[in-house]
Amino acid sequence: MSGDDQTYREFRDAVNMAPGELRTWLDTDESKRVGQKSDGGGESVGHRSGRRIVELLETHKADLSDSDYQHMRKVVGYVHRHLEQRPKGDVQETDWRYSLMNWGHDPSA
Repeated sequence: MSGDDQTYREFRDAVNMAPGELRTWLDTDESKRVGQKSDGGGESVGHRSGRRIVELLETHKADLSDSDYQHMRKVVGYVHRHLEQRPKGDVQETDWRYSLMNWGHDPSA
């Protein structure tokens, strides 16, 4: 299996939200509220990534670029690291879950 094939498989495993579901989530106040703001108050890094993830999910595998695969690896890394930081108790309405959802992964799914 090539590196790109493995990245593609890992990305599709990590991202468990459908494009439409993610697009709808990104329009919510909760989605816009969470995450690290890279420019001091605008869109968070995760929210911007979520918009890119929607594009990646809607792109045919043969049309993916090196830059696309690089972002896919970033998504996989983020999801795996963030899952390791799961808080105790019910996570349904937590910033932890909301941040993961911005990156295309709903831990409650």
